[in-house]
Amino acid sequence: MTGVAASDALRDILGCKWTIEILRAIEAGRVRPGALRRHIPGLTTKVMNERLRKLLAYDVLARRVFSDRPPRVEYRLTPRGRMLRPLLRQLDRVAERWDA
Repeated sequence: MTGVAASDALRDILGCKWTIEILRAIEAGRVRPGALRRHIPGLTTKVMNERLRKLLAYDVLARRVFSDRPPRVEYRLTPRGRMLRPLLRQLDRVAERWDA
Protein backbone atom coordinates (compact mmCIF):
# COMPACT_ATOMS: atom_id res chain seq x y z
CA MET A 1 0.00 0.00 0.00
CA THR A 2 1.52 3.23 -1.07
CA GLY A 3 1.97 5.88 1.56
CA VAL A 4 1.33 3.57 4.53
CA ALA A 5 4.02 3.54 7.19
CA ALA A 6 5.56 0.13 7.85
CA SER A 7 4.52 0.27 11.50
CA ASP A 8 0.89 0.95 10.50
CA ALA A 9 0.95 -1.92 8.02
CA LEU A 10 2.40 -4.33 10.59
CA ARG A 11 -0.15 -3.24 13.18
CA ASP A 12 -2.93 -3.84 10.68
CA ILE A 13 -1.56 -7.27 9.75
CA LEU A 14 -0.68 -8.53 13.21
CA GLY A 15 -3.65 -6.89 14.92
CA CYS A 16 -6.21 -8.99 13.09
CA LYS A 17 -6.72 -12.59 14.15
CA TRP A 18 -8.05 -13.49 10.70
CA THR A 19 -4.96 -12.16 8.97
CA ILE A 20 -2.69 -14.15 11.25
CA GLU A 21 -4.73 -17.31 10.67
CA ILE A 22 -4.71 -16.75 6.90
CA LEU A 23 -0.92 -16.31 6.92
CA ARG A 24 -0.47 -19.48 8.99
CA ALA A 25 -2.72 -21.45 6.65
CA ILE A 26 -0.93 -20.22 3.52
CA GLU A 27 2.45 -20.96 5.10
CA ALA A 28 1.19 -24.50 5.80
CA GLY A 29 0.32 -24.96 2.12
CA ARG A 30 -3.39 -24.14 2.03
CA VAL A 31 -3.21 -21.73 -0.85
CA ARG A 32 -6.66 -21.81 -2.44
CA PRO A 33 -9.54 -19.72 -1.05
CA GLY A 34 -11.80 -22.74 -0.46
CA ALA A 35 -9.08 -24.49 1.53
CA LEU A 36 -8.55 -21.36 3.61
CA ARG A 37 -12.25 -21.14 4.49
CA ARG A 38 -12.40 -24.82 5.41
CA HIS A 39 -9.25 -24.62 7.53
CA ILE A 40 -10.21 -21.50 9.49
CA PRO A 41 -13.49 -21.97 11.41
CA GLY A 42 -15.60 -18.83 11.56
CA LEU A 43 -13.87 -17.08 8.67
CA THR A 44 -16.52 -15.70 6.34
CA THR A 45 -15.98 -15.28 2.62
CA LYS A 46 -16.40 -11.51 2.94
CA VAL A 47 -13.77 -11.13 5.67
CA MET A 48 -11.41 -13.55 3.92
CA ASN A 49 -11.61 -11.57 0.68
CA GLU A 50 -11.08 -8.26 2.51
CA ARG A 51 -8.02 -9.58 4.32
CA LEU A 52 -6.58 -11.21 1.18
CA ARG A 53 -6.96 -7.92 -0.71
CA LYS A 54 -5.22 -6.05 2.09
CA LEU A 55 -2.35 -8.59 2.21
CA LEU A 56 -1.97 -8.28 -1.55
CA ALA A 57 -1.88 -4.49 -1.26
CA TYR A 58 0.81 -4.71 1.45
CA ASP A 59 2.80 -7.07 -0.84
CA VAL A 60 2.65 -9.82 1.77
CA LEU A 61 0.88 -12.20 -0.61
CA ALA A 62 1.00 -12.80 -4.34
CA ARG A 63 -2.02 -14.06 -6.28
CA ARG A 64 -1.85 -16.40 -9.23
CA VAL A 65 -4.84 -16.99 -11.50
CA PHE A 66 -4.83 -20.14 -13.61
CA SER A 67 -6.75 -20.30 -16.87
CA ASP A 68 -8.34 -23.62 -15.93
CA ARG A 69 -12.07 -24.20 -16.23
CA PRO A 70 -13.39 -23.38 -13.71
CA PRO A 71 -10.83 -20.68 -12.96
CA ARG A 72 -8.45 -21.44 -10.11
CA VAL A 73 -6.70 -18.94 -7.84
CA GLU A 74 -3.79 -19.58 -5.50
CA TYR A 75 -1.97 -17.38 -3.02
CA ARG A 76 1.61 -17.56 -1.82
CA LEU A 77 3.79 -15.59 0.54
CA THR A 78 6.04 -13.00 -1.06
CA PRO A 79 9.53 -12.31 0.28
CA ARG A 80 7.94 -9.63 2.47
CA GLY A 81 5.37 -12.17 3.69
CA ARG A 82 8.09 -14.69 4.49
CA MET A 83 9.69 -12.03 6.70
CA LEU A 84 6.66 -12.42 9.01
CA ARG A 85 7.33 -16.12 9.69
CA PRO A 86 9.57 -15.49 12.74
CA LEU A 87 6.93 -13.16 14.20
CA LEU A 88 4.21 -15.79 13.78
CA ARG A 89 6.39 -18.40 15.45
CA GLN A 90 7.16 -16.03 18.31
CA LEU A 91 3.45 -15.35 18.79
CA ASP A 92 2.89 -19.11 19.01
CA ARG A 93 5.63 -19.47 21.63
CA VAL A 94 4.23 -16.63 23.72
CA ALA A 95 0.73 -18.12 23.50
CA GLU A 96 2.04 -21.49 24.72
CA ARG A 97 3.73 -19.91 27.73
CA TRP A 98 0.74 -17.64 28.36
CA ASP A 99 -1.50 -20.63 28.98
CA ALA A 100 1.09 -22.54 31.04
